[in-house]
Amino acid sequence: MSDPIRAGVVGVGSIGKNHARIYSDLPGVDFSAIFDTNPETSRLISDQYGAKTVTDLSEFAALVDMATVAAPTPHHYDIGKFLLTEGKHLLIEKPITETPRQAEELVKLARERALILQVGHVERFNPILSALEPRLARPRFIEAHRLSPYPFRSVEIGVILDLMIHDLEIILHLVRSPVKRIDAVGVPVLSKGEDIANARIRFQNGCVANVTASRISPEKMRKIRVFQEDAYLSLDYQNQSAELYRLVNGAITREPVEVDKDEPLKRELQSFVECARRGLQPLVSGAEATAALALAIEITEITKSATGELAIDVG
Repeated sequence: MSDPIRAGVVGVGSIGKNHARIYSDLPGVDFSAIFDTNPETSRLISDQYGAKTVTDLSEFAALVDMATVAAPTPHHYDIGKFLLTEGKHLLIEKPITETPRQAEELVKLARERALILQVGHVERFNPILSALEPRLARPRFIEAHRLSPYPFRSVEIGVILDLMIHDLEIILHLVRSPVKRIDAVGVPVLSKGEDIANARIRFQNGCVANVTASRISPEKMRKIRVFQEDAYLSLDYQNQSAELYRLVNGAITREPVEVDKDEPLKRELQSFVECARRGLQPLVSGAEATAALALAIEITEITKSATGELAIDVG
């Protein structure tokens, strides 16, 4: 049996503490180190899961082979660059960095050092997407809604980079076509950045995606509907349920969808461990996360413009 792989977490706030919980329970993983600027939070997580609390990032790097970076987004680049330079496999929570240029630098550094750089677009590990993705052929219209109450965290970024980016990454993955035109609107309510936003994205292959994100909703919702020539798929990420309708011999039929429900974050970290052990390509690589970040930033900038639209016609 191979030696346990040593894992650590940078930033054990509302997101990072769940990474700590899962690492401490994964077979073949030694959850060994925590780095956080809040000593009380670090001590609490350390007492709960047994990892050593350190106050220096160099000491942290010496204790781990792989790490989650769940610090606030403005710190992702500096922490990520340091740990990659130290030879550590990384899972960086989304968004990967503040700018695509920073993200591209991290991707290049990981590639040069043959390290895993995975990004925390956790919905790609939702069992419902895994169950239905093989049945998706050529999406023609996609509608996504991601709503939540005000989080009182990650408010240094707007809702597009906080929530909508999940759906943007999935849509780019499903459509696989360059963007042709974007129309968007965003409204700040409780934050400096937008708290509710809508974007209509037209792709060069003709597919259109209508995406709404809000963090001022009284209810939680994470749904996406995909229409293609022969089928309509409705996915509920939150409840891990789905409906699939097909056109068969001129009639619409409903096909049952069986889903082995599981915690997406656990599946994500299991995959990260496997990639780090075996040198496999992550399901959501740094390059894919960079593309989602670039699109999210573009939409954010459009919401700040006078017209709320941008044509990117290339044909």
